[in-house]
Amino acid sequence: MNNFTRSGILFVVSAPSGTGKTTLCSNVRQTPDLVYSVSCTTRPIRKGEKDGTDYYFLPRGEFEKRIKAGDMLEHADVYGHYYGTPKGPILEHLAAGRDVLLDIDVQGARQIRDSQDPSIRAALADIFIMPPDLGELRRRLEGRGTETAAQIDKRIDAANAEMADWKSYRYTILSSSMEEDLIKFRAIIRAERYLSRRLNLSHG
Repeated sequence: MNNFTRSGILFVVSAPSGTGKTTLCSNVRQTPDLVYSVSCTTRPIRKGEKDGTDYYFLPRGEFEKRIKAGDMLEHADVYGHYYGTPKGPILEHLAAGRDVLLDIDVQGARQIRDSQDPSIRAALADIFIMPPDLGELRRRLEGRGTETAAQIDKRIDAANAEMADWKSYRYTILSSSMEEDLIKFRAIIRAERYLSRRLNLSHG
């Protein structure tokens, strides 16, 4: 009898702010066979967020200590606050054959692609979500009502720069409705799980 096993896949998802990435990842993470990697940040906690669920909220000094110790898979200073991903838990999940979902910006994705860790390089499947256009993105950001006009302008400028990075990703989802984006996302997850190179065959 043939028994197939595989190591875990690291699904890295990036998109400009306002594209709906957080909502999309929230829907995908309901899948029981996917582990959501909780990032660390030094930004203040927002209303409705929970420490350890949305982010691990850390003091700046603690975050910098972890960077120096090499405990972060990636990190970036975004709008004056650090964001980053703890490396240890991800490596443990991948080694145990569990798939990990990571929601990060293009800077972080770039660092992961440049990782020298062979486990990370073999596991990586990165996905970019491309917004319809900058006008639609501005409408979505204004609709959130969480940022000032100046902050929205800053995010639009950043989005323009981030969108130029799409070709660096293995997959690009052209964003439409949340339902369609979710179907595309799940199709990518299924395809990656059936890649021959991810499977190990043992004869029972």
